[in-house]
Amino acid sequence: MKKIVGTRGSMLALTQTKWVISELKKHHPDVAFEIKIIKTTGDLVQNKPLDKIGEKGLFTKEIEDQLLSGEIDIAVHSMKDMPSTLPKGLKFSYVPKREDARDVLVLKDGYTSLEDLPYGAKIGTGSKRRKYQLLKHRPDLQIEPIRGNIDTRIRKIKEQELDGIVLAAAGVHRLNMHHVIGYYLPLDIVLPSPAQGALALEVREEDTQTEELLSPLHDTNTEIQVRAERSFLSTVNGGCHMPVGAYCTLHEDHLTLHALFGDEEGKQLLFRSMEGPLEDAETIGFKLANSMLKELSDDKR
Repeated sequence: MKKIVGTRGSMLALTQTKWVISELKKHHPDVAFEIKIIKTTGDLVQNKPLDKIGEKGLFTKEIEDQLLSGEIDIAVHSMKDMPSTLPKGLKFSYVPKREDARDVLVLKDGYTSLEDLPYGAKIGTGSKRRKYQLLKHRPDLQIEPIRGNIDTRIRKIKEQELDGIVLAAAGVHRLNMHHVIGYYLPLDIVLPSPAQGALALEVREEDTQTEELLSPLHDTNTEIQVRAERSFLSTVNGGCHMPVGAYCTLHEDHLTLHALFGDEEGKQLLFRSMEGPLEDAETIGFKLANSMLKELSDDKR
């Protein structure tokens, strides 16, 4: 039996996909897995900010098209890149254990934390979520738009004379580049993107055989977190244009969902949380999102 696994071609995407295949081979040594690299709109259009390209699924659509057409059997994505709703005919399969969900600062030599940065320091990020949260904590910062893979963005510290850049800890960890991390941004300063640090294994809805192959990778706690955070994301209908953040913490028999939502300009930023039973993860995401949408709408009146 052979399964074709579709992925983007970046070093991180390939590393994640190779990890998935390596784990699957431990349970299915008789299955041959082949990687197929697929270029997405987000990969091809590098000269514009993400919110200016103008469509959702910037890093997923072309991969999903090939999954729907049967050219690949499994798609491996970073869950945070996934649009709030999936195309008809596709579904998420089992969810592997999540990496560190936090954002990190990669800093210019001599700096060790966010507080250590001088007044007016230049920080590179293409994310409105990161930009507006950093400015809430440090209004003096100058936020410079940057894009590219991890190596490219790190190079821009020197090329654009930046004092630091923001990256997802998960990608840095998976590439075994822990040494570049200068500071882990606390969750009470920068909430991550919904489902940041989790992988998305996408399959065709009717392909139960392939889905079952992925079952050994499942992590129940990550699935609960992802359900809560993505329920919030889909309800606010968030994309690159809006600052949206969510992180779910699990306790013995209940969860707490912490969320961020605001307008495109960052003039209104709401930070709210909601608790409830583990089995109500999606309902909590839905209720919290609707509550914040109403509050934001009321504030604009």
